[in-house]
Amino acid sequence: MCILGDGTRCNIEVQRSDNDDHLKRARFNASSITVKESNTGDTFHDVVELYIVYISEFDFLKGGKTIYHVDKVIRENGKVVDDGLHEIFVNTVVNDGTDIADLMACFMKKEVHDPKFPALSSEVTRLKATEGGARAVCEVIERYVDEALKIEHIEKIKKMISKNYSKGDILELGYTEDEYSEAESQLVQMT
Repeated sequence: MCILGDGTRCNIEVQRSDNDDHLKRARFNASSITVKESNTGDTFHDVVELYIVYISEFDFLKGGKTIYHVDKVIRENGKVVDDGLHEIFVNTVVNDGTDIADLMACFMKKEVHDPKFPALSSEVTRLKATEGGARAVCEVIERYVDEALKIEHIEKIKKMISKNYSKGDILELGYTEDEYSEAESQLVQMT
């Protein structure tokens, strides 16, 4: 479990075997972490913000993508509901041409020398040459997770903007002004 700079919890699980119900496994782990991180007397408002990053060596969702963000959606209006749980499923087998696919390919190699991910490449080299790398590995992963979370937030904001959500409504969901501005800028560039 990593604790991100803003206090958000992030559980990263790597699953190599394909002999389980992966969605229910992720749900169980998220529930267990939520209970463990809660205290008697806490209000539900205080329930932890939690990211579950589930990395597998297979595409169990079978959508032909490297990464899937699973959101809770109100069926009747398509509105995304944010209850503080964010599930991200990533696999190492699908190469859909994204940066995440390239990053996952790096994690499958014993040696990493990828100019697209210089920080990862130099850290893997450094960690192999020095002792006590567990803390350093967590820091590197945290930076990449922070970036992935920022990208996820921007994508969600872009969807909400395109569905005519007001800026105020979007910011009330906990997104930052910077994320909103970046999403707005990307939408303008697309038109």
